[in-house]
Amino acid sequence: MNTKKYLLLCCFLHFALLLTAQSNTPVTMDEVLKKAEAHNTSIQISNEDVNQAKAEYAQTNAVLLPNITVSHTGFATTNPLMAFGSRLNQEIITQGDFNPASLNDPDQIENFATRIEVQQPLINMDGIYQRKAARVKIEAAKLQSERAKDYIHLEVTKAYMQLQLAYKAADVLQQTLRAAKENSKLANNRFQQGLLQKADVLITKVRVTEVANQLQNAQSTVANVSNYLSYLINEKTDVLFIPADSLTVVAKTENNVLSVSQDRADIKAMQLATDAYKNNHKASQMAFLPKLNAFGSYEMYDSSLFQTGANGYLFGAQLSWNILEGTRRFGKARKSKAEYEKSKLQLNEYISKSELEFRKATRSLADAENQVALTQLGMEQSEESLRIRTNRFKEGLEKTSDLLMSETLYAQKQLEYYQAIYQHNYAMAYLKFLTKE
Repeated sequence: MNTKKYLLLCCFLHFALLLTAQSNTPVTMDEVLKKAEAHNTSIQISNEDVNQAKAEYAQTNAVLLPNITVSHTGFATTNPLMAFGSRLNQEIITQGDFNPASLNDPDQIENFATRIEVQQPLINMDGIYQRKAARVKIEAAKLQSERAKDYIHLEVTKAYMQLQLAYKAADVLQQTLRAAKENSKLANNRFQQGLLQKADVLITKVRVTEVANQLQNAQSTVANVSNYLSYLINEKTDVLFIPADSLTVVAKTENNVLSVSQDRADIKAMQLATDAYKNNHKASQMAFLPKLNAFGSYEMYDSSLFQTGANGYLFGAQLSWNILEGTRRFGKARKSKAEYEKSKLQLNEYISKSELEFRKATRSLADAENQVALTQLGMEQSEESLRIRTNRFKEGLEKTSDLLMSETLYAQKQLEYYQAIYQHNYAMAYLKFLTKE
């Protein structure tokens, strides 16, 4: 009965591998990076942040450009003052209109007015600094969008490396499963010959089942990483990607950078954000100064709808100074100053944290290099030990438990070696992300 279950399990795994192969899609690192840059949702959101900043800057054009309003108003009245003024605007006043009876009790009059009003700011210092702040925000948003692309680039690179690692793990476990099956077959033959006990045969079968389960988990990891990669490039999630490049140690490039560059996109964006807060603070201070605006209007009046029987114009300038607005402006000035000081502290803190991350990443890369060398040596030693124990087991000179222990250790050392390679490659990619200008 156990043999039947074993055969059924093997057939199931073989069938699952065939299904997986049908849905596999080969992909290179460059391909997924290009797709992510073109379709990733986070990148698209950051681009919209830039568009939003541009739209906010466009609103500040009101500081420089005129405000033009066109209106058409109609009404009927018997109000003495409104009636006389309407007839005067329509230029239809006659000598009889000055009759006290007509002035005090006028007939109903209809008045239609078409008005074009223009208001032109001349001196508005707080608006000028608000415009400068909005302009700086555009540049900061562009840099933040650029850094968002860098982060997605790193995340896609990490996911691609995880996919490489997952396939390597699956390959190792497939090889281990084949070896476990061979050892189980050999143990069963020797049991038939009376050279081994039933317990030894059962141990080998348990080992086959364990490796099969591990292989199934590795295949699930491949599917999970593929789905995450599909999410990053904004594609359907039912595709299993195959990395075109195998997991190997990426050659270390010369990097003489000793600290984080101040020209990194996110740091420059925070510097510009600080400048924006500075301009907003100046704008709140300039709000205490008077404002100078020009104004003008052209008006057309008639007793009929959309007619222009009479017209007139008005233009002038206004110097206004709101001397005291309660304590509102004082509070806004203090708030803007606090926001400016806070942004400077946040910038310094961010730079310090980035430098801390850089030093940590540098040490992680050095540790990863040592780990690769160490795990490679351990893998080679365990491989040689497994080879010797396998040969001795075939000759009946080795215990089954010792063989299985060597087999397990070799698989473990292989997985540790490829994990070390992944850690090394990601450490290099992360260090590049931290030092990119």
